[in-house]
Amino acid sequence: MFKLKLGLVAGLALTCLSTVAAEPDQPSQIMQQSEAKAEKGDGYVFYSYFTKPTFGTQDALTGVAVIEPGKEIHPPHIHAEEEYLMVVEGEGVWSLKDKDIPAKAGDILYAAPWDSHGIRNTGKKPLKFVVMKWHSKGVPVPADPAAKAKP
Repeated sequence: MFKLKLGLVAGLALTCLSTVAAEPDQPSQIMQQSEAKAEKGDGYVFYSYFTKPTFGTQDALTGVAVIEPGKEIHPPHIHAEEEYLMVVEGEGVWSLKDKDIPAKAGDILYAAPWDSHGIRNTGKKPLKFVVMKWHSKGVPVPADPAAKAKP
């Protein structure tokens, strides 16, 4: 009986600790651009807005990038999170799975986990895009297919 009570107490303590240690979900709110964290790089500014977990997401990132003509925020890349990018101003070239496709205001790119993607400004004016990247809670992170191919 003592072991059962001790086990129940230990289980309750672990539950409480994991609840306390868990990062709180993102509350509903409006964030103005002046409140966003601005990261300046070579030919771009990235405004980071919401990054906390939400009711259904983790590893979330929402933001707006402004890329100067002839620049990119980073070369095409891959990651485990799903991602949407929408061009709201300017024009450029999408990179999706090693293919280059023209990008203009109003276009949206969806990148599935581990698909190579990116965008660069090939226009004469700044290119602005909105990004939403996340991983859904309760869904296993998909394995990197490149890791399976390595011996």
